[in-house]
Amino acid sequence: MVHWPEAQPLASRSAVTSAMLQHCASERASELPGADLTHPFGDEWDVYKVRGKVFMLQTELHGVGVVTVKARPGDANILREAFAEITPGYHMNKRHWITIRPGGMIDSGLIEDLVTESYLLVLEKSVPKSQWPVDPATFGQRDSPHEVI
Repeated sequence: MVHWPEAQPLASRSAVTSAMLQHCASERASELPGADLTHPFGDEWDVYKVRGKVFMLQTELHGVGVVTVKARPGDANILREAFAEITPGYHMNKRHWITIRPGGMIDSGLIEDLVTESYLLVLEKSVPKSQWPVDPATFGQRDSPHEVI
């Protein structure tokens, strides 16, 4: 489940820029076990995969850096309602993918949570269990092993 940022007055928060959004998402994606950066659509698209399945895409739209990740449909609806910067996934299934734009209430903690959740969803739903680099049920929990094998 996604962890929501704590409410803070807008004046005390600095808006995430395109560069910050993509850097934060890339850093988190690169830390995840079994994650690979690919460029199947050319150098303009960073596509992160786990065991060959896409869990995050990055590109620029009209000069603005964006990140697209998978989300549970219920979470995707809530996120789109809560954040103007989160829209249906660009060139993806609009029910299962969201696109994150910089600005507003988007912060690094939310970005990291959304990338991690996308990774775990794709792993759990699209990768055979025998190929999992981690167990989605326990990944990130304290005092639990991260490696499956």
